[in-house]
Amino acid sequence: MNTYKITLIAMLAALAIAGRIALASLPNIQPVTAIIILTSFWLGPLAGVIMALLTTTVSNMLLGMGIWTIWQIAAWTVIGLIAGLLGKVWPRLPLWALTAYGVFSGLFFGVVISLTMRTIGQPFWAYYLAGLPFDLNHAVANAVFILALSPILAKLFKKYEKRNGLKETTSPQSYVGNQTHS
Repeated sequence: MNTYKITLIAMLAALAIAGRIALASLPNIQPVTAIIILTSFWLGPLAGVIMALLTTTVSNMLLGMGIWTIWQIAAWTVIGLIAGLLGKVWPRLPLWALTAYGVFSGLFFGVVISLTMRTIGQPFWAYYLAGLPFDLNHAVANAVFILALSPILAKLFKKYEKRNGLKETTSPQSYVGNQTHS
């Protein structure tokens, strides 16, 4: 991992942290999951793990630490690892498929966070079902953030690919910019 890639990951983590803090008053609407998915898809699974650790640790220093922090790191790490593997196996995955993965990830995140209550002896299903509307907010917000951020972050990733002499097969433009409305 070169210095430029580390800097790019740190910058994207800062964007995720700032977005999470700025939108903290809105229930489960934040860009963290979407940014982790996009970063992992284009930069690989390790980038997703780093993003999950950095974003959760720093933002929770301001928003509050607790047992949920461990579960947030676990959930975002798994989400990032899967997105990174998708990027390696299917580098030209269509935007709609990555968006669908974002929706699934929002619901998956809710299940993992609900396990927090199970670990302290509370009933899982009651907590999960009560939180389902918030998980749906998270899922829809992921779709919106992925669709909105893909073209913006495309410039960063194209610059990264060009600077490092990589093929543009993992470029966000390979599936965002080439989408036609016919």
